[in-house]
Amino acid sequence: MRAFVLTGPRESAVLDVEPPVAGPGQAVVDVHRVGVCGTDVEIFTGEMTYLHQGHASYPLRPGHEWCGVVASVGEGVPPGWLGQRVTGDTMLGCGSCYRCLDGRQHVCELRYEIGIRGGWPGALAEQLLVPVTALRPLPDSVDDTAGAMVEPGGNALRSVRAASLRPGRRVLILGPGTIGLLCAQFALATGAEVHVAGYSATNLGLARALGAHGSWTTGALPQLAWDAVIDATNGVDIPRTALDLVEPGGRLVLVGLAGDPSLVDTRTIALKDVTAVGILSASPGLGETIEQYAAGLDPRPLVAATVGLNRTADVLAGWRPDDAGPGPKIHIDPRRTSPGSAA
Repeated sequence: MRAFVLTGPRESAVLDVEPPVAGPGQAVVDVHRVGVCGTDVEIFTGEMTYLHQGHASYPLRPGHEWCGVVASVGEGVPPGWLGQRVTGDTMLGCGSCYRCLDGRQHVCELRYEIGIRGGWPGALAEQLLVPVTALRPLPDSVDDTAGAMVEPGGNALRSVRAASLRPGRRVLILGPGTIGLLCAQFALATGAEVHVAGYSATNLGLARALGAHGSWTTGALPQLAWDAVIDATNGVDIPRTALDLVEPGGRLVLVGLAGDPSLVDTRTIALKDVTAVGILSASPGLGETIEQYAAGLDPRPLVAATVGLNRTADVLAGWRPDDAGPGPKIHIDPRRTSPGSAA
């Protein structure tokens, strides 16, 4: 089968590799759609922290935002999975440690992360091997575009839940990228007043189109009481800014990751009686994300274009098709070959 393989920083190729075979408790999925995200870009450039901590190494096959159809299953897997449209959890815990047994497999010390950590091959390929316990069925009302947005959606949903929003509350979302805009959509569904701040005029315009009550350049924020602030950026100084902005007794949610350590004054957290919450993964939010998509919350305006597997390196390097829409997300269809780059 064809798969996108990174052999070093900014070194890659689409190669013919051996297709996966489902072992006991596993399924092989024909991949229909894959989202490219900031983590994939950091792996492509060599900046990703796991590469420097020993949790990941080249050659590496990325891709963790995906959907597809179950093509085959291994021993012990109910045959009803065959032909099922699915997406899946990125975080694969060991299954036997205290955290896994406590339902926190996404923070298992020995976890694999599909396409990211531990060498588990990712979804930027024609087929993907997945433990059946990680699969999540997709209803017909959630198409392939939305299906590959479940994983980022789960991160955003968990961020909004951590912000403890309800009608009458006001939230400021810093960063109008994919996660920030998804946070805005989920936050709007709670009835809260939603504001988005950042630097991209295009993305801020999209935030307004999605229904945000306010969208602001970072230097032009109004003097409002922010009951919750969600940092969905990779800015090293943004957590400190977010802490300064949030109301006493409010909620600070950190879902973005900077390349260098971010410093905040813990005295400010204590003296403002702020609840600070970190969000690592989508895992506990996948099911509800699918439910909300099926009920009408539509992430598809965030997807600007879908291209073939052969353009993956170009997308990771920042290329966008000429006919791309305003959304921040580019999807890959591993079944396709797009013009402009060798397959």
